[in-house]
Order: sequence, then structure tokens, then C-alpha cells
Amino acid sequence: MVSGAHFAAFAALTFLMVVVPGPSVLFTISRALTVGRRDALLTVVGNSAGVYTQVVAVAFGLGVLVTTSAAVFTAIKIAGALYLVYLGVQALRHRRKLTDAMAAKVPAAPGRVLTVLRDGFVVGFANPKSIVFLAALLPQFVDPAAGSVAVQMLLLGLCLPAIALATDSAWALVAGTARAWFARSPKRLELVGGTGGLVMIGLGTTLAFTGRGD
Repeated sequence: MVSGAHFAAFAALTFLMVVVPGPSVLFTISRALTVGRRDALLTVVGNSAGVYTQVVAVAFGLGVLVTTSAAVFTAIKIAGALYLVYLGVQALRHRRKLTDAMAAKVPAAPGRVLTVLRDGFVVGFANPKSIVFLAALLPQFVDPAAGSVAVQMLLLGLCLPAIALATDSAWALVAGTARAWFARSPKRLELVGGTGGLVMIGLGTTLAFTGRGD
């Protein structure tokens, strides 16, 4: 099964990836500002479920392929690294989007629970940042000699929705209760986006020069 060292290392990388503001964070903030914390928190729950669906897809499809083909593994790793760097550059270029989200003032009525959960699920499942991260990194933390590859990926993959649930919920609460504080200094949100972009670029660069975890 998954070793403690592999699990801890993957959890640390997952945390770095999750804290970088991306589509899910922007969507959560927008929900908090337009319809309140209730819908924002429900969105986070749905989003986490959507992300774990990506984990399942990687574990039972792409994950098996990359662990049996060095060429496929390398291609996915390089593609993932390039895309992560691209996301980092985009985060630096568009770091003011968080400020724009915080400045939103469009009112809306709270939605039905299932509808809000569904919206969050779709955003989580379609999040390109997380699917690239999972496809590129999960195979590197799997040891074929330690048991089922799919089971190891499913266990490691629990880190992503768990961490996302915690951090995105924090964003929802902050957006719902501290809007005025952020609005007084747009530079605060720009700093968050800029720092996140640099972290993503560093993660992508590191990924390009690393091999399999086994």
C-alpha cells in the first residue's frame, strides 16, 4: 500500500497546488459574494466531489497506462509541466481577477441545494489545473510492487478533495465576511495571485526534471 513518506510528500505538493487561486477558487468567491456563504460552501462540497471523480478517472484509466509505458509517462509529465508553468504565467498576468471577483456586486437569490452542488461538481470535474496535476504527479508516487496501482492512486487522491474542501471553504468564509477589508486594498489580492503564479511555475519546472517516485 501507500507508504507514509509518499503520502506526506504528495499531500504537501497537493497543498501547494490547491492554494494557488484557480477556477474553483474564483467560482467559490463569486458564489460567496453573489448569493452568500451557504451557497459558496455547498459549491465547495460539490467541487470536491467533482475533483475526486478526476482521481477515479486517472486511477482506472490513464493511471494504468502511464505506469506501464515509459514513453507515455514522459509525454504526460512534460505536457503537465508545461501546462503548470502556463497556468503560473496566466496567474501572474491576470492576478487582478481576484480583485474583480471581490468587487462583484451582482445580487442573486440562494439556489436549491442539489443545483448548487451540481454546479460545484461540474466546475471541479472540468478543472484543467487539477486533472493535469493528477495525471502528471499521481503515477510518480505509486509503487507497483506495493499492491494495486489503482487503489494506491485512490488513496493518494483523497488528499486533493480533502485539502480543497478545507482551503476553498476558508476562501468562501473570507469572501463572505471580509469583503470590505479586501476592497480597501486591491494589492492584497494581487499579491495572492502573483505569489500563487510563482508557486505554480516552480511546481511545473520541478516536475519537468523529476522521475518516477518508484
